[in-house]
Amino acid sequence: MDNNKSNTGLKVALGIALVLFLATGFYTMNLYTNSQKVEKDLSEEKQLVMNDLNAMAKQYDVAISENKVANTDLIESRARIQQLIDSLKISDTNVKSLWKYKQRYNSLKLEMDALLKLNDSLRVENTYLSTSLDSTRIRLEERSIFTDSLLVQNTALAEVVKNAAVLGAVDLKGFGVIERTSGKLIPTERGRRVDKIRVCFTVPKNRLVQAGDQELYVQVINPQNNIVGANAQVQFDDMTLNYSIISKFNYENKNLNICEFVSNKNDADFIEGRYIVNVFNEKDLVATAEFRLK
Repeated sequence: MDNNKSNTGLKVALGIALVLFLATGFYTMNLYTNSQKVEKDLSEEKQLVMNDLNAMAKQYDVAISENKVANTDLIESRARIQQLIDSLKISDTNVKSLWKYKQRYNSLKLEMDALLKLNDSLRVENTYLSTSLDSTRIRLEERSIFTDSLLVQNTALAEVVKNAAVLGAVDLKGFGVIERTSGKLIPTERGRRVDKIRVCFTVPKNRLVQAGDQELYVQVINPQNNIVGANAQVQFDDMTLNYSIISKFNYENKNLNICEFVSNKNDADFIEGRYIVNVFNEKDLVATAEFRLK
């Protein structure tokens, strides 16, 4: 009788233990399953926060790239987002940590919305300013082109006036003469009989030339290419001019007939051949002619 009671109590105890073991196993299995699900959900939530932060970073990159002048506020805010991304990558995956990062994300999102709105406003103003500056630059370039054109025209006109304000010589003639003791001059083509070369020309009226004392250089070149007469030199900038005689006269803004005489050195005979007569106003050749002696 006692043995039966003892066996029955043992069976009951074993049954209770088995139930408790199974309940504990079930609870542990259920707890593990829930833990795995929570961990998965937290990982997914962490990735969502990471995606949102990366999207914000890209928005900043676009805004910064559209600004020709670097916006310090945008750059600093972009750096803060990158710091948060780097920190989130190595953080623990738990509710408390994710809550902290989501709070920080929301704060940065508000900051970004305000900065991008301001940036858009500044970009519109800069576009308007740039358009206005381009328009001003175009007007200045047009004004500069017009001014340069006037300068070129005025320079050209000044050059024309300068070139025109020069005394010339027309009807230039050169020929040999015999000079009598009475002063009478007899033209001749015979070189041995020529006493002097007479050079005559007319200085035409030129209103652009101021009246007063003027001078022209007369150059007579013989057939041997030698300068007849004084054969003196005068320097004009980089040009040296050899001349036979300087023709000096008083110019009164009207036609003026001039004749000059050129003698051979040491009263030597004039050789036969072609002679060239040139008249220079300083370094500029204004008239040329030729004649022959036999």
